[in-house]
Amino acid sequence: MKKTLYSLMLSDDVVREVDALAHRLGTNRSNLINQILADYVSVTTPERRINDIFHAVEQMLAPSRDLVPFFAPNALTMSLKSSLEYKYRPTVKYEVQLFRSTEGSLGELSVVFRTQSAALIEAMTSFFRLWTHIENKLLAPLLSEQIDYALYDGKFVRSIAVPRGRDCTADDIAAALSDYIKLFDRLMKGALCGRLDERDIEAEYYADLSRRNVLI
Repeated sequence: MKKTLYSLMLSDDVVREVDALAHRLGTNRSNLINQILADYVSVTTPERRINDIFHAVEQMLAPSRDLVPFFAPNALTMSLKSSLEYKYRPTVKYEVQLFRSTEGSLGELSVVFRTQSAALIEAMTSFFRLWTHIENKLLAPLLSEQIDYALYDGKFVRSIAVPRGRDCTADDIAAALSDYIKLFDRLMKGALCGRLDERDIEAEYYADLSRRNVLI
C-alpha cells in the first residue's frame, strides 16, 4: 500500500497522547495515526493484516504442546519455540516474517537452531536438504512462483509463496502457516529421532499436501 507525506494540524495535547500510546504499542506516531484513520474508514492496512494473521496463528497454536508462539502486536515477525526429541532437548525457533508489500512473496520462514553437536548439525542439514528436494518435486509445480531456500550457519530459510489463484483471508493464511509449521516440526522431529526415514517423510508430506486448502 503506497504511502505519501501529508501535513496535518494537530493539537499538542492530542499529539502528546498519541505519542504515549504509540510508545506503549511499540510503534511510531505516523503508523498509529495511519492505523486509527484506517480503522475509522474501514480500510485494512498491510500492518493490520499482518497483525490479524499473527494473532490468528497464536490462537490456533495455543493448544499445542509442541510449539510455543511469541507475538508482539504491531510487529512484522513472530516466533515459535519447539524442543527437539534429541538427547539434551535442544530448542528450535521458527521465525515468521511477513512483508508489507503485495509484490512477490508473502514473507519468509526461518528455522533457527543453536547447537554444538556436530551429529545434530549434520542430521538437521540433511533434513533441510531433503525437505527442499521434496518441495521442489511435489509442491513447486502447484505454485505460481518459485520458492527460494537458503541454508546458513544455524539457520534454514524458506520464502512463503503467495497462494495461487485465490484471495485469501487473514484466517486462511494463518491456518496455512500454522499447519505448515506443525507438519515441518513433526516430520523434522521424526527424522532426527530415527522414527521416520526419507520415504516416510515424503509419503507423509504428499498425504498432507492433498489435504491443504491453501498452498504457500
